[in-house]
Amino acid sequence: MTNELNIVSATFLTGAFAAGLVLGAFYFIALWHTVQRLPYAPRPARLILISFVVRMAVILTAFYFLMDGHWERLAVAMIGFMVMKKVLTYHLSHQKAV
Repeated sequence: MTNELNIVSATFLTGAFAAGLVLGAFYFIALWHTVQRLPYAPRPARLILISFVVRMAVILTAFYFLMDGHWERLAVAMIGFMVMKKVLTYHLSHQKAV
């Protein structure tokens, strides 16, 4: 019984990590697109505010449902979120250098 429980826990944590990667990709790619549109926006402050509110609403809602009362899932999802931030920062900074 304990082995089955550990496998289920590992499966949920792996899924939470993958979900964190996806959420990180959504958040930081949306932020990147927002920053790219700023010079052409007629009201840049409104664009920043609306983008921030939408991104935060999606991320916080997703983290809330992903957590489902287990802080471990939230912690692993946040690690995935931060890993994606590092990956995209590296990728996008080297993309402009080329």
